[in-house]
Amino acid sequence: NMSSLIELSTTATITREEAAARLRTIADHLERHNDVEFTRSGQRYVVDVADQVEFEIEFEVAEDGSELEIEISW
Repeated sequence: NMSSLIELSTTATITREEAAARLRTIADHLERHNDVEFTRSGQRYVVDVADQVEFEIEFEVAEDGSELEIEISW
């Protein structure tokens, strides 16, 4: 069980295309810069990502909606 030094969470209602664009931005950072970057309240966070990661995709369909969850940990 990890103890979080920083935990950032964002929830927004956006278009499917905007969601895809955000995923592309994250993917580009992982591939080109070996990091992920977040900005909250004017504070910029950059976290290096290991060469090997655990990659989990969870897809759930329910009567009241569907969910796609992507988790990358290292």
